[in-house]
Formats: sequence, C-alpha cells, structure tokens
Amino acid sequence: MFDILYQNSDFLVINKHPNVSVHKDDGETSLLIELAKETGDKQLYLIHRLDKMTSGLLLIGRNQAAASELSQLFANRLVEKYYLAIGDKKPKKKQGLVIGDMERSRRASWKLVNSKENPAVTQFFSTAANDGNRLFLCKPHTGKTHQIRVALKSVGSGILGDPIYSSSNADRGYLHAYALRFTYQEQAFEFIETPKQGEEWKNDTIQAGLAQWQTPWTLTWPEIKKKS
Repeated sequence: MFDILYQNSDFLVINKHPNVSVHKDDGETSLLIELAKETGDKQLYLIHRLDKMTSGLLLIGRNQAAASELSQLFANRLVEKYYLAIGDKKPKKKQGLVIGDMERSRRASWKLVNSKENPAVTQFFSTAANDGNRLFLCKPHTGKTHQIRVALKSVGSGILGDPIYSSSNADRGYLHAYALRFTYQEQAFEFIETPKQGEEWKNDTIQAGLAQWQTPWTLTWPEIKKKS
C-alpha cells in the first residue's frame, strides 16, 4: 500500500503504491488509517492528493498546524512537483508547455479547452521509450484534477494503462509522482523516488531515459511568463 520514506515531527513522506486510493473506496481500507497504525499517530492530514492509479511521493501532515502550513505552500505554488509518465504514442511535440482551461467531459473524464481563464499549466520533456511508447518528465505548475493525464492526451500520447484517457492495456497506469522540492520553516527539503512497481519501468530504454533526469530541478525548464 505504501512505503514510509521520511518522517519528522511535522510530516511524513510516503511512496504510495499504484491502485491505492488516498480516500476510502468501497470495500477498501483508508490509506491514512493504515499509515497511522504503522506510525502511531492518532490523526494524520492529507496535504495533497494523487489519483488512484498514480504511484509516488505523497506528503502527509502529522499535526493540524503543520498540515495548514504545508497546504498553504501547495496553494501558493511554492512546492515544485515532478512526475514521470509513459505515453502510449509519439507526441505531437517532444517537449514544451501545455496550457489551457479544463472542463468536465464524458463520465469521469476532463478535457483541455482553448480558453485560459484559470488554466492548467504543465511543462514537459520526453524521450524515446520501447515499443513506440514515450517517456515523459512533467512539471505541473497548477494542481488540477487529472491535469497531467489530460495534458499528455492533448499532445497525442495518453498515459499507458490509463483507464480513462488511453485504450492501451498495461499492468498499471504509468504515472508516478517522482520528486518534491520545497522550503518548510526555513529548511529546504528535496525528495525523489524512482518508480518500482510496474514492468514497463524496468525496460532498458526507460532506465536510460530516467538516468538523464535524476535531479529534475537542475534541468533547464523554460521560464513561464506570469500575467502582468
């Protein structure tokens, strides 16, 4: 269900396994309840969320004050987030920026539209993967529902194994919360977790791609112009 990667008196960082909901689904136990059993905390606080199919880094507050402060960092976009994904096709462009408002579409899906009133903003790099797939490193600057899944679909490369935005079959949805970087109470924190669950991550071509992105914050990401 999870691996505990780091803990201090204010927060925990875990690696959430794929196909584990951060909320209690029907017939499933709560991630926070199971985590609290292991850490001994009476109550834990969810700072941000990952989709059920998404694995990787999740920050959990251990007290209300810390949770409030950490949540504010996310709200003010002071937390750098980086994700890895494997797309099911060659994208329309190898790297760049996806920006646009997101609207509800059919059933549980969302779609990207041309307007930019309150846009989802995602930067990405990509490199070759196996079997016609593509490896992506994504840096979302906003935190919209299904943001990266919709962004990659919009450039023609839905995420491998994504039950909503791709028709491909795989042993999991290949989206992974790879790295977090932020400053909390004047201390800088950097966390990185290479994906381990899923056969596709083990491919030699994928591994070679991942080797290029071991510290994603040191890459030359183009500056995004802010509205004046």
